[in-house]
Amino acid sequence: MMAGPKAAIKADPLSFKGWPRDRARRRIRFIKEYLVTPRGHGAGKPVNLRAFQKEIITGAFAPGIRTALISIPRANGKTAIAAMLGLAELFVGPMSAEVLVVASDQRQANITFKLAKRMVELNPELADRTHIFSDRIYVPETDSTLVPLPAEYGALQGYDPSLLIVDELHVVTEDVWSAAVTAAGKRPESLTLAISTPAASEDSLMWRLVKHGREDEDAQFYLREWAAPEGCEVTDRDAWRIANPALADEDPFLAEDAIEAVRKTIREPVFRQLRLGQWAKGIDSWLPFGAWEDLAAPEVVVDPKQKIVLGFDGSASGDSTALIGCTVEKQPHVFVAGLWENPHDPRWRVPRREVIDQIRYMFNHYNVVELAADPWGWRTELEELAQEFGEKRVLMWNTAQAQRMGPATDRMYQAVVNKELTHDGNQSMANHFSHAVAKSSTVGDLITKDKRNSPRKIDAAVAAIVALDRSAFHSKKAGRKVASFKR
Repeated sequence: MMAGPKAAIKADPLSFKGWPRDRARRRIRFIKEYLVTPRGHGAGKPVNLRAFQKEIITGAFAPGIRTALISIPRANGKTAIAAMLGLAELFVGPMSAEVLVVASDQRQANITFKLAKRMVELNPELADRTHIFSDRIYVPETDSTLVPLPAEYGALQGYDPSLLIVDELHVVTEDVWSAAVTAAGKRPESLTLAISTPAASEDSLMWRLVKHGREDEDAQFYLREWAAPEGCEVTDRDAWRIANPALADEDPFLAEDAIEAVRKTIREPVFRQLRLGQWAKGIDSWLPFGAWEDLAAPEVVVDPKQKIVLGFDGSASGDSTALIGCTVEKQPHVFVAGLWENPHDPRWRVPRREVIDQIRYMFNHYNVVELAADPWGWRTELEELAQEFGEKRVLMWNTAQAQRMGPATDRMYQAVVNKELTHDGNQSMANHFSHAVAKSSTVGDLITKDKRNSPRKIDAAVAAIVALDRSAFHSKKAGRKVASFKR
């Protein structure tokens, strides 16, 4: 794409004489006759519209439809169908068509824009009749424009779209949606088309719209959902094909081994949401449903002579405080050595002396090779313990350091899902694990509470992660010098 003034269009206008006036059939014909697949399966060849893609177009562009919502898993060509329909609108839509492609941010919106741009470039007939700018595509003969925009309230002001495409509705807020549909409702025939995977929560705009569509009482609203059957196993490949039309097609452009590779690397609720199209409970939950409970072994008794590590996550005031033990062995056993929780009393404070007495008890009655403790709010007491039991046996382990907590969290996750540990079945500790939600970082998932100041505590889970990490250190690196608390 050259910078500077654009050359005048000299090519004769395309002729669509004799084409169907039906909006859906008109767009399907344009896509099949003029668009070329830019990449991936079938790259360089004319677009082969699959049956499910034709179904989307036929349903969304049916007479009287003003809003269409397509819920479909990832990797089923959402971006491609958005780019195709955007270009079709410029050439066979109404005069002075205005196409807005709205995504979570400008970068994401530009992905669809660049795909549409490439489709134009691959067909000389379209390229000769189109101006491609850095921020829009313009067709002079129809006075039509395609613009990529971020899903921001201010960015949507001042437009009059004939087609508004919303990519990944699950990240769009109520105010942005209101601005979008208000802008798109100015023309006699305009369509807002949202294409998205399910949202991560039922507390979302998308879920509200899905429920609206399921009621089937709005003749101007079209809903089509692709999802695996409820209750299916994540390994059920027949369910994969039900949810993923690009996999079930006679000429599939999605492969089973690609889905399997994804399944092995992401948490089950996320896989159900993104790859099975399901409204899964606990999308943000850190562990798969029931995974921690399945490892309960209350019959296990820790021998006082057996090496153990203690993980400690303490509160300075009215929050919970956890002391979790973990045996040092090939298949470690995690157990509650002490857990102090606020009984919903605003006046309650952590019994600090009781906590320290319990730590001393563990040192005096068990073979504690190390206490790994988050020092926040407890530095004085921990320094006293280091002097009493030896600096090499009391380690400062800052849980706020993502570089340390990320790998440790991953270690616990892998140990749980691969059934490489057991625990005492303590219900309070199980509750703390169930409360933990995953927060992505550059060093892997971290765990956090569901929201700031949430009463749903996770301290026992944090302490268990620390204990398991240090247990693995002592198990695999026997004899290695351990840094002291004072480092």
